[in-house]
Amino acid sequence: MSRPLARLRVRGSLALGAAEIRLRLRLPRLMWALTRRPADHESPFAELVRIEADPAYRALFFAGLDAALEDRLTTRTAVVEEIETAATRLKALIRPGDHERAA
Repeated sequence: MSRPLARLRVRGSLALGAAEIRLRLRLPRLMWALTRRPADHESPFAELVRIEADPAYRALFFAGLDAALEDRLTTRTAVVEEIETAATRLKALIRPGDHERAA
């Protein structure tokens, strides 16, 4: 009983393999699109190599880096000012005699 099932599996596998070969020959672009391929991974240091090798890219990269650092500093300064303002208001709530009572 298991012999006919084994033969059927083998014949099915062979038929699917033959169908795949025919599809690859007749529709190569479709089969290429449907075929799984590993993702292209760049080297971890590819951007570093580009920064060192290309002066124009280096200037652009450092300009973007400077802008990001300036933006971060501005954001941190604003947050510190907000915290100091909130601390002043809390102190005014705790000691109403020393400071004006917060509204």
